Amino acid sequence: MSIWVIFKLLGSLALLMFGMKSMSEALQKMAGPQLRHVLGAMTTNRFTGMLTGMLVTASVQSSTATTVMTVSFVNAGLLTLAQAISVIMGANIGTTLTAWIMSAGMSFEITDMVYPAFFLGIMLIYLKKYRYIGDFLFGLAFLILGLGTLRMTGTQMDLGHNEALLNFFSSFDPNSFLTTLIFLFLGGVMTFCVQSSAAVMAITMILCSSGVLPIYQGIALVMGENIGTTITSNLAALSANTQARRAALAHMFFNVFGVIWILFIFRPFVDMVCGLVGYDTTMVKSQVSHEAFIANAAKLSFVLAAFHTCFNVANTFILIWFIPQIERFVCWVIKSKNVDEEEDFRLHFITAGFMKTPELSVLEAQKEIQAFSNRMQRMFEMVRELLTLSSSTNKKDNKDGDFNKLFTRIEKYEGISDNMELEIAKYLDQVSDAHLSDETKAKIRAMLREISELESIGDANYNMARTISRKYNGKQDHFNEKQYSHINQMMELTEQSLTQMNRLMSGRKEAYDVNHTFNLENEINNYRNQLKAQNIVDINNHEYTYAVGTIYMDLINECEKLGDYVVNVVEARMGQRQKYI
Repeated sequence: MSIWVIFKLLGSLALLMFGMKSMSEALQKMAGPQLRHVLGAMTTNRFTGMLTGMLVTASVQSSTATTVMTVSFVNAGLLTLAQAISVIMGANIGTTLTAWIMSAGMSFEITDMVYPAFFLGIMLIYLKKYRYIGDFLFGLAFLILGLGTLRMTGTQMDLGHNEALLNFFSSFDPNSFLTTLIFLFLGGVMTFCVQSSAAVMAITMILCSSGVLPIYQGIALVMGENIGTTITSNLAALSANTQARRAALAHMFFNVFGVIWILFIFRPFVDMVCGLVGYDTTMVKSQVSHEAFIANAAKLSFVLAAFHTCFNVANTFILIWFIPQIERFVCWVIKSKNVDEEEDFRLHFITAGFMKTPELSVLEAQKEIQAFSNRMQRMFEMVRELLTLSSSTNKKDNKDGDFNKLFTRIEKYEGISDNMELEIAKYLDQVSDAHLSDETKAKIRAMLREISELESIGDANYNMARTISRKYNGKQDHFNEKQYSHINQMMELTEQSLTQMNRLMSGRKEAYDVNHTFNLENEINNYRNQLKAQNIVDINNHEYTYAVGTIYMDLINECEKLGDYVVNVVEARMGQRQKYI
């Protein structure tokens, strides 16, 4: 075999994989946020969840994309794990459309169509308004070109007369159950190594169509591909959170269970699929004309696609009734961690193993920023609790050092906020290197501004905690009742502002009235100005010392600054220009 033929084979596989990736990304860009809203809204029960997973996966040509979005919704509390499992089942059916596209590419001479597609695609890309359609056409053209080149290379290699290959495959007993298991294992290993079930499916179609690989062994390879692709997602989920690992395990359970029961009725099931397509399994090359044998072999790629679809549809029909049991099983295998995840700095939505397409990456980053925002409000609540502890007239009341423990926790949160800003910014920087839609570029700019302001909220919280600690550990007098009342009232306004911010971060900005935040900010500013003027009067009247007044106003001013940062976060999320610096 010529070295150039091998390179041609590898190159055509690369074209195929690149075409699939480009097509999927373009479809996701065209669908945009609407796709995510559909996925969140149409999963009210197991059947609508399954249909949604099927339609979304068929639309974006990527079961991985659907699975990732589903896991994100589970983490956000928009979907239960049971609903997510139904969506993943549907995604397994939707992904079989890829096999049908490939079987059409293998069976018909459609390579000539790629050149008009390339020409039309480049025109649409330069017509900025339709560039996503152009990207899709380019991806589809590369996919078809890869399939066509693969088919021609297979013909050029004349695999049907390759003695070495024929001898290798004929060395396996076609009627042996062990042979089926061996090819099942080979399919899983090949998919895991290549990291693309589509590429392995293309190789299987070439081998079967050339007459080298019997259909039963070919279908065993396809079954192995189903398991191999889940191994990849489970390894990727190792660095993810508990719900992501449970969803990945449910996906693996679905495919492994399907392979186990199909093995018991393997031959009858394959014969049934062959009968549906019209493929004659009994035809022998030496007993019929060459034309009849070629015409029968041409149906093999459709047999593989039909088996892939029938297998996933039948498996879904069986398992969809046992979703609660599957949920309990994966929760039993992967138990929740006992550690306090709030105290453990780790990005919960962004993980190294899950770097997806840019559009999905932005969704993951948005969920992480939402968690960041919630964390900053919890940090503020700790500051309020610290103030309450500091108001004790006798330090011995804190026998267990509650004050120092809480201050240490706040200190840790400040470090976490710094790390979160850096890690999310680093991730968004990686995403921004990709080819993005204008809407996604604007989102990334807004997100970078959001995390900067959220980190400033963390700094403001820490500054207040240090001020309280300085007063608690120093020799200054305690605040009087009126000062405590004013500080608590200011903190209550600030808390309301943070609550409004988190309501926006966790919902849709179209449903948010930004005037709530602006009104609260004006109220905070006016109250700060009022307290500032009153403070001077109270010091002159000797109601408290200048030192106590300074600490008192430091807390009031820091609350006002925090309110400004909240407004900046809200404006960034709403896409408005910054007012407060």
